Order: sequence, then C-alpha cells, then structure tokens
Amino acid sequence: MEKTENCSAATTDEQEIHYRGIKAMPYVIGNETFEKLGTTGTSNNLLVYLTTIFNMKSISATNLVNVFNGTCNLATLIGAFLSDTYFGRYTTLGFASISSFLGMVLLTLTAAVSKLHPPACNKSSENGTCDGPTPWQMTFLLSGLGLMVIGAGGIRPCNLAFGADQFNPETKSGKRGITSFFNWYYFTYTFAMMVSLTIIVYVQSDVSWAWGLAIPAFMMFLSCLMFFIGTKMYVKVKPQGSPITSVIQVIIAAVRKRELKQPDEPWISLFNHIPKASINSKLAYSDQF
Repeated sequence: MEKTENCSAATTDEQEIHYRGIKAMPYVIGNETFEKLGTTGTSNNLLVYLTTIFNMKSISATNLVNVFNGTCNLATLIGAFLSDTYFGRYTTLGFASISSFLGMVLLTLTAAVSKLHPPACNKSSENGTCDGPTPWQMTFLLSGLGLMVIGAGGIRPCNLAFGADQFNPETKSGKRGITSFFNWYYFTYTFAMMVSLTIIVYVQSDVSWAWGLAIPAFMMFLSCLMFFIGTKMYVKVKPQGSPITSVIQVIIAAVRKRELKQPDEPWISLFNHIPKASINSKLAYSDQF
C-alpha cells in the first residue's frame, strides 16, 4: 500500500507541472539578449584593450585572449556536467549570470580606476617606453576574466535548454512554442551580436574604455534582473544525471581491466558458455547442421 501511495504521489507531482510557455519567454529571451550584449561587447575588443590600456605586447595579449576564449569553451563541458548531475539549469544559470556580471564589473574598474592599469605610453617615461602592468594589476584583470569564464561555462550550455524546458514537448502547442522560441532566440542573438560589434565597439575605441566596458556590465546587470524576476514562472527540471558520467565510468572500467587475458577461443566461450559448477549438460558448439 505504501508503495502504491508513493507512486500515486509521484504521479501527482509530475501532473502538477505548469508550463507557462510564452509567458516565461520575455524573461528567458531578455536574459539571453542582455547577456549576449554584455559578453560579446566585452570580449570582442579585448585584444585592443590589452594592447592600448594595459600596454601588453601583441603576442602576450593574443595568447591571453586565446587562453580566455579556449577556457570559456572548455568550461561549458564542466558547466553542463554540473548542471545535469547536481544543480539543475536554473541554479547554474543564476550563479553563472551573477559571476559574469561581477567579472564585467572588475574589468570595468580596470579601465575606470587609474591605479588598476598602467600609465599611458606617452606619460610613462621620458624615453618613450611603455610600462607594463604590475602583478597586482594583472591579478585584478585575471580575476575579472576568471569570473567571466565561470559565467560562460554556466550560461552557454544551459540557456537554450532552459528556455525549451518551459514548454510541454508532448502537446502540439508546446512543440509550436519550442519552435517559436528557437526562432526568437537566434533572432535576438544575431541582433545582440550586431549591436555589440558596432555600437559598443565604437564607444570603446572612440569615446571611452570606461564607458565602453560599463555599458556591457550594465547590460549584464539587466540580464540578471530579467532572469530572477521570472523565477516564480519557470519550470525547474531536476538534475537527472549526465552522459559524461557513463563515458567516464566506461573509461575507468576499461583502464582497470586492461591487463585481463582474453579467452583462448572467444567465439566458443561467448556462445557456448557452460559454468564449471553447473550440473546441466549442453551439446558442444558445431558448424554442422
């Protein structure tokens, strides 16, 4: 009886899921749009920022940007694993959005506060040489970039899937809603990229780096705000495990069994296996009919 009651209770909990669908989309799409405006507007002109404001050599700045971009891409694997296995998409997105916002704030401070970046080349010395960043200034800069990596690792793998979770995939209206969501998602994504690569880059290069980095940080703040305003409307799917776990288990099992010897005649052992302690008899394997 207790098992029956537990099963019925679980079924009731599943039936109580209320898919808000289109009603939740302004918050999900708004979060995604402002997030792309913030992150794209910050990262796409990062090489110019490092060479002009931090007086880094082109090779060093390029290496740092490549490491930053590569780490962001690798962090998505970790973020997806943690989301699917432990925290769920909502918690991962919320934490990642805050982390990305804090990283942009730190990056903005490196441009706005004179003590957080090296002096300009024409004022650094009489010989015309440029002073590079101090260890403290680099630590502050890398802290901001590190927080942005954490944010990218949580937002990129979860944002699109979290939006699809708001629709019921078993109904026609839910399927149409998912298709519509994908259309709007990529439309706003392209729009955000266009604005970031034109207006924000122009402000950074021709107006002020402080304002050019403050605008993306403010956009990321709006992204966090839009995301948390819709908290009560979201369908929060519980973590159900990640396929990466199974892959890792297979690799570990293969490594542990790497020294095991194969049977002498595997084609017979597999198809004609008779345990030694068995009292049942069985005809031997034969190719004859």
